[in-house]
Amino acid sequence: MADKSHNNIQLLIFSLVAAAFTNIYITQPVLPVLQAEFSTDMITVSFTVSAVILGIALSNLPFGALADYYPIHPIILVGGIMVAVAGLVCAVATEIWILISARFIQGFFIPALTTCLAAHLAKTLSMDRLNVVMASYVSATVLGGLGGRLLGGFIHQPVHWRYAFFSSSALVLVTAIIGFCLLPRNHHHSRVEKNKVRFSQLLMRRDILRIYFCAAGSFAVFSSIFNYLPFRLESPPFNLETHQITILYSVYVIGIFIGPLVGRLSDHFGSGATLIFGGFFLIVSIILSLTSLLVMMIFSLFCSVVFFFIIHAAAVGCLNRKLSSGQGRANALYVMFYYLGGWIGITVSGILFSTSGWFVVIMFCCLLLIIPLYTGYKELNTIHS
Repeated sequence: MADKSHNNIQLLIFSLVAAAFTNIYITQPVLPVLQAEFSTDMITVSFTVSAVILGIALSNLPFGALADYYPIHPIILVGGIMVAVAGLVCAVATEIWILISARFIQGFFIPALTTCLAAHLAKTLSMDRLNVVMASYVSATVLGGLGGRLLGGFIHQPVHWRYAFFSSSALVLVTAIIGFCLLPRNHHHSRVEKNKVRFSQLLMRRDILRIYFCAAGSFAVFSSIFNYLPFRLESPPFNLETHQITILYSVYVIGIFIGPLVGRLSDHFGSGATLIFGGFFLIVSIILSLTSLLVMMIFSLFCSVVFFFIIHAAAVGCLNRKLSSGQGRANALYVMFYYLGGWIGITVSGILFSTSGWFVVIMFCCLLLIIPLYTGYKELNTIHS
């Protein structure tokens, strides 16, 4: 009976997180469609994705703090309502900046459904249950990100992208209400951490700060490649349609399987070697996207997903192995740097792509990948010294 209850909770958490992440990338595959409909430029229309990412980055720490002091249930309900209402505004927006503003609001309240939930799980679940449920949590973020892209560019016809917002708003509202009603409210398993580590203490440690910049740099690259993918592939020599481009985003699902593999790689070779391996081959992968052959482009995207998630998983593992306490704050800072990197990457790459083309974007991304390479190098030196 207890196992059935645990499975129900795990399914509920999976659904809630997946529904929240569905909203993040919903406009990504239809950016060219939005550009034409709103008669705007590539940089402006890219804000419909980067505004969400900026909102998440800015609100992640505040919502993490709220989860330490207030019950999780009303936070989830309010967060779900705000994300859904903002989604409905997106669905009926007739001005591009109204759409962008509503997208920022969605991003700002998504941590109410994700960061707060993760904090709640860390405090209320036993360690053996926590590992299992958090694996489900990570899988939900990947599937939610993919689901949003498919919702915007495939399940609903691209020209009817507004329907995707109606669907995602209904999904997040329903799951938030169910979460409010069904998530356990007992706190007898809560763990109180003594000698709490301050954010400033974490930021003063160079080894941890390098990992944060590694997260920011690698996600800046990943966001840049996938955000401007529709513009790259709709143009010669590919000339793909939006639904064809959206199907290519399905390579993203490989991220579900990378985490456990990277854990074993890091245990065997060390985090430093794994970061260098991922960083080097991610450079090779994105350089392959300069090709004019579709099959090579698909291979490039697949490899980019694989090696990005290798960096991401290795960095998270490396971070948590360095800590004996303060994991909650350390991981909250990691998420903040991660999404700030994505916002910066999308913004800068949009300017570069619109003014200088795909080649310059790839060169910019290669420069950013020096960060995980350097981080890996320093980790290797730490081990050998």
